[in-house]
Order: sequence, then C-alpha cells, then structure tokens
Amino acid sequence: MPARSSSPSLFSRDHLPLAIGAVALVTLGAFENRAVGTALPTLVREFDAVSSFGLATAAPIATYVVSLALAGLWADRSGPVPPLRAGAVTFAVAQVLVGTAAGMPQVIAGRLLSGLAEGLIDVGIMVLIARALPEALRPRMFSLFAAAWVLPSVVGPFLTGIVTEGVGWRWVFLGALAVLVPVWLLLRPALRTVPPSAGAAGAPVPGGASRSVLPWAFVAAASVFGLSLAGEHLSAETVPAVAIVVLGAAGTVLAAVRLLPRGTFRVRRGLPAVVAQRAFAGAAFGAVGSWLPLLLTLVHGFSPTTAGVSLSITGVTWAVGSWLQGRDHGRPPAVVLRAGLATMTAGLAVTTLLAWPAVPTVIGLLGWALAGLGMGLTSPVLSLLILAGSDRTNQGRNVSAGQLAGSLSTAAALAVSGAAVALTTPGPATFAGILVAGGVVALGGLLTAGRVVDDRTTAVEADVAPVG
Repeated sequence: MPARSSSPSLFSRDHLPLAIGAVALVTLGAFENRAVGTALPTLVREFDAVSSFGLATAAPIATYVVSLALAGLWADRSGPVPPLRAGAVTFAVAQVLVGTAAGMPQVIAGRLLSGLAEGLIDVGIMVLIARALPEALRPRMFSLFAAAWVLPSVVGPFLTGIVTEGVGWRWVFLGALAVLVPVWLLLRPALRTVPPSAGAAGAPVPGGASRSVLPWAFVAAASVFGLSLAGEHLSAETVPAVAIVVLGAAGTVLAAVRLLPRGTFRVRRGLPAVVAQRAFAGAAFGAVGSWLPLLLTLVHGFSPTTAGVSLSITGVTWAVGSWLQGRDHGRPPAVVLRAGLATMTAGLAVTTLLAWPAVPTVIGLLGWALAGLGMGLTSPVLSLLILAGSDRTNQGRNVSAGQLAGSLSTAAALAVSGAAVALTTPGPATFAGILVAGGVVALGGLLTAGRVVDDRTTAVEADVAPVG
C-alpha cells in the first residue's frame, strides 16, 4: 500500500515564515486601527482643533480607495512584493508625520498617507497569499488573520488609553513605527520565495484598465470624502450638506459601476456576485456596528467605555467563525457562505431588539455576537472565492474590486444612516430603522448567495468596464 501523503501545514518549514510574518503585519495594522480611534480625540483637543476631527477621520478613507485601485494594478504588473514594500514605507512615514506633528495640517498629511499604506498592504498581502500558499491552506491563513484582530480589538483601546495618559498620544504613533521593523524582518523570508511577475513589465492589463481605473478611483475617493464630512453638518447646514450627500452618493455609484466587475449591480453569476456579496456584507454589518455604541449610550444609558467593552465580544465571535470555516469540514465554499450569511441575518434581526429600551440589553448583544460569528464565516470565504476565480494576471484587480465594494457600500450606508440620525432626534425609532435596514441588506446577500458559483466556467475573470 502506498504511503499516504501528509497534508500541507501552515507551520511547515516552507510556509511558516509567511504565516508568522503575515499575521504579525495584520496584527500591527489591527492595533494601529484601534489605537487611532482612541488617541485621535486627545490629539485634536491638544491642538484646539476639534472641528478637524471629521477631516482627520475621513482623510484615510478617501486615500484608501485610491490606494486599492493602484495596488491592484501594481500587483498584477509586478507581483505583491513592490506594493507591500511601498505600503510598509508609507506606513512608517505616516506614523512619523503624525507622531511629530506641530499642528493639524501635518496630522492630516499623515492620515492621508495612512490610508494609502493600508490599501497597498491589504492588496499586497492577499496577492502574496495567492502566490505563495497552496489553495488548501488559504482558509487556515484567513482564520489566523481573524484571530490576529481579537487581541487588538479587546485590549487595543485600553492599552492606547494607558499610553496616551502616561506618556502622550505621540507615542501611540511612534510606538507603531518601532514595532514595524521587527514585523517586516519576520515577513522578509517569505517575500524572497515569491517569484517576480513574468516579463520585464509584468503582466499586461487588458481593456484599458490602467487608463480608466485610477481616474475613477479618484472620483470614488472624492465622493466618499464628501459623504464622510457632509453627515457632520446636516443638522447645522442642512441644504448644502444634503446636496453634498446626494452628489457624493451619485459619484460613488457612478465610480462603482466603472471600478467593479461588470454585472456586480445585477449580481451576475461568478466573480460579480462574489464582489456584490462584499458590498452586502459591508453595508449590513459595518453600518450597524458603527451605530451600536451610540445606541447603547443614548437608549440604554451605557457609558462610552461600557458600550465599547460590550461590543468587543464581536471580535471574538468573528474569529470563532473564521476558525470554523478554516477547518477541514469538506463543505463547498458556497455552502459555508450561505451558512455565514444566514447566521449574520439572524443575528442582525435579534440585534434590532436593542432599539427597544424595554428589551433586556443582553438579548440584543447576543444577537450582535451571532452576527459577528456569521461575518467570521462570510468574509474569509469571499476572499477564497475571489482568489479561486483569479489567475496571476488579475489577482490584484480582483482583490481590489472586492475591497472597493465593501468600502464603498459601507461609506454609502453610513452616509444614509448618518443623515437619518442628523435630521431626526436619535432615539429608538431612528435606531430601529437603521438596524432593520442592515438586516434587510444582509437578507439580500443571503438570497443571492447561490450566484457566487458560475456553472458555466471554472474560473472567472475580472471584467472591469472601460471608460469611453
């Protein structure tokens, strides 16, 4: 009888450097993400620039959109290593700018670069996984990524608060810079194993994508930037703010039509449906999660700290869901996706009970934990489906399209829900509307989940609409 071949392992000699380095990089990014939210209020107060808080928050969102488009093209032409290197350098410069800032202009510049770095790293690390890991190990890698967010989500704000109060907010940013060096050293061995893209100029980009994608990415960035800022001024300057919201929403939709694969808005079978599921999940889960701390504070009387701690359990359940999808369960990705979306939809339905003060808060929070479990099942499966439907010539653009869909849909959902909060007296009725809308969007994803499988072909190629 022939000897049974051993199954591949992330912790083998061939794959361990990538597993350690990639998880370390994701963990650093997660800590930076959580730390900024805690340190930024102190920063703007010190500079007497509270009015610039929205600008400092919106700046990286806009550059992230442009960076995703740029990184997708770059990774397809030159492989994942150049975008990753550029992302690490840009991240370092961003931390130095903010950590040594003498005023808000320098802070804003650093925040703009932070968004640019995040997009380069997000796309680069995904393409690196596609190039360096066999398909059987990718689910386990994504489960490790989810686990890498747990510690930063639970203790990140607490540690940031200690640093901010003890030695000052500047060391929140400069400390991240110090951690970047060992993290990059951990990742370097894995980068050496990735062969460069074929050809002197890398893989060609078809359909005029290189000429059309970046201009429309700037349109999307400007639209998202406008949406992010307009919501803050709806109650004080209603007419101009509403105009900006309408224009921003129109610009976001128009740019999305040009940036995402053809058929995404129709949930066409194959890759367009996978990208559409990213949009459904982002709008449903991201928008609801953004408003829950305010809901708990206004409707249930939670302190800000208690509201944040109560919601941190979602990071744990998300990691559990991702761990479950990474096991050798033998189910097709489409089946796991349906299970995740069904769990998230049910969880959001229960979470809606938080809008009623008479209902015990723990019931609604259990629903939110269930929604986190569903998102943990859903998100990595969508990444797997995108990579499975890609080849070396379009991996970067396909990954970028998925990330763009999630970012743009979340921004649009936040703008609409923000307008509802700004134009009404935030209370049970307003929050109930937001939570119900999130559940309906998740249900839309569940009802169309079967379309991620293209019965006519085994590989789906990105088909981004050209301009002109």
